[in-house]
Amino acid sequence: MSRRVAWVTGGATGLGVMIAKGLADDGYHIAVNYRKSRDAAERLVSEIESVGREAMAMQGDVSSVEDVRRMSRAILDRWERIDVLVCTAGPFLFRHIRLTDLTDDEWREMVDGNLSGVFYCAREVIPHMRKQRFGRIITFGFPDVQNAPSWPGVSAYAAAKAGVVSLTRSMAEEEAPYGITVNMVCPGDIRHPYKEAPIAAARGKKEPRNPVGRPGTGEDVARVVRFLAHPDSDFITGGVIPVTGGFDNRDFRFSPS
Repeated sequence: MSRRVAWVTGGATGLGVMIAKGLADDGYHIAVNYRKSRDAAERLVSEIESVGREAMAMQGDVSSVEDVRRMSRAILDRWERIDVLVCTAGPFLFRHIRLTDLTDDEWREMVDGNLSGVFYCAREVIPHMRKQRFGRIITFGFPDVQNAPSWPGVSAYAAAKAGVVSLTRSMAEEEAPYGITVNMVCPGDIRHPYKEAPIAAARGKKEPRNPVGRPGTGEDVARVVRFLAHPDSDFITGGVIPVTGGFDNRDFRFSPS
């Protein structure tokens, strides 16, 4: 494990932060990319380096083929391998928009950022994982996405993520002979300040929308990602795993609180 490398897309902020820290604790060198959050990315790199792992931050947008190629080359130039790809990057529009009111740019942002970005990143890393005979790819969805549920007002995002389910399962079958597993994690409605928080920060707090009774945290998601990334998790592939506390997406609300 000492030389293995994990790329957490969009990992400078949000759920990716605890994932990056957790994988660093497990012995991985960490690469994260960001679009605008340079200061946050540099702080995260410093924290990871402080525990004795190597880390790097790269500016880049996963919806851009050129950016993805540049970032993957940068990782390979430094460490000569990519063992784990965690696709946390993915835009979301926090407002209700009917399908006919979506602009072309909004549609492209949702589909390119959430679906095409996974394809671009996976296409870059899989050939290297095949050579290693080892790889872990972890995508992200939302509660019940595997059933392609309706989500009025969020149709572009929902359609893109439903596409990621099929892409995840297709990759899982195609790459299984090479020692590569591909799984999806589906967080519940986890928001600030808990996205980058440990589970301890949510103990004793109340969230009635979650049957377990407390808010979800970044660490809740990171624990599952770390499990899937482990070498001994090679018998788990093509899975769609909820990390929701029992949250039903019909209770989703657009207010930022």
